[in-house]
Amino acid sequence: MSEGQFEGKAVIVTGGGTGIGQVTAREFARQGANVLVVGRTAVRLAETAEGFARIRPFATDITGAGAAEEIVAAALAEFGRLDVLVNNAGIVDPAALGEIKPGAFDGVVATNLLAPVYLVQAALPHLRDGVVVNVTTAIGQRGWPMAGREFYAATKAALESLTRSWAVQLAPQGIRVTAVAPGPVATEIYAREGLTAEQAQAQHASLQAMVPLRRLAQPEEVAHWIVQLASPAAAYLTGVVLPVDGGAVIA
Repeated sequence: MSEGQFEGKAVIVTGGGTGIGQVTAREFARQGANVLVVGRTAVRLAETAEGFARIRPFATDITGAGAAEEIVAAALAEFGRLDVLVNNAGIVDPAALGEIKPGAFDGVVATNLLAPVYLVQAALPHLRDGVVVNVTTAIGQRGWPMAGREFYAATKAALESLTRSWAVQLAPQGIRVTAVAPGPVATEIYAREGLTAEQAQAQHASLQAMVPLRRLAQPEEVAHWIVQLASPAAAYLTGVVLPVDGGAVIA
């Protein structure tokens, strides 16, 4: 990637307090972009921004009423423009068949699917010749072996479908829409499930077994491709869903 290729550009990254979102926000900033990093926890966002003058934290719940409009308005107030929207935020809230109660997945759907819809909608008037990069999951393209997690994958698979539809619909406005579909990544998303140390170790081993390269990705390995898809060098790419998964979808 060329240093400074995002000079003067403005980027929104959701789920930016940890993991892929944190690394992505910092990489955009290194490449010259001004970044509004969004998440629920102000302390985590401050950690993301520490040492990066181009990063501005914005703490909010992206599923809240009017949150999408507030996020876009904050980016415009800070930077006067919006060029790239990265829909990275995602949550896993497992519940297996036979144990699912009404409303069990409302938060998963709201965070992983509906929030990106509303953010794209709010950003549209300001994204002329801009880029949307959705973060989906490679596991949405195959069966998920761990009961209860398939609903996370299902919401991300729906976002992948929207990526393709939006790419067609928004092309006349000069807006590109792409997605990165990570396989298992060494981030906190798995640690938030309340597992014991033994359960976490077993889950880690199960995830590794799904990947031909037999390891989990590091967040930097995914963030690289998010930034690359948003770059001027990718100007002829739209509707692409790029697996960054160590071969998980072909295993």
